[in-house]
Order: sequence, then C-alpha cells, then structure tokens
Amino acid sequence: MLNRKIFSERLKLLRMSRNLTMVELARTLGISKQSIHQWETMRTIPSADSLIELADALVCSLDYLAGRSDEPGYGTNTTPY
Repeated sequence: MLNRKIFSERLKLLRMSRNLTMVELARTLGISKQSIHQWETMRTIPSADSLIELADALVCSLDYLAGRSDEPGYGTNTTPY
C-alpha cells in the first residue's frame, strides 16, 4: 500500500535534490504542474503508470518512492542496479 505521507515527502525531496521545478518534472512526465502539486500536498495520488514514470524520471526505485523501502535503489546514476 502507498503511504501518502512518505510518498509526498519523498517526491518533493527527490524533485528538489535533482534541482527540478514542478513545471520541469511535469513537462518530463507530460502532465500538469497541478498534478505534481496535488501529489506533493497529499491531495491525490498518482496512477500506477504515473508512479513508474516518476520513479524512472527521479532515478529511484518504485519501492522507495512508495515508502516500501528506505533504500533509494538506483543511487545517483541512471543505470538500474
């Protein structure tokens, strides 16, 4: 199950640590800035497809983003494990 609080905190932390604005991340994903804002403020949660795209865009594991692991997974490179 997705932990909304952990997800929203990690989304914002990962986005900011990669020096991405909400607009830049939204453009990368082909969605609106409002969607990113709603996810970061726990108003809504993304679809499964969007979660996967977010993890890819933020170069982290899906489990980390969803709060199922405390290990970011991919680290700082773009090659999975």
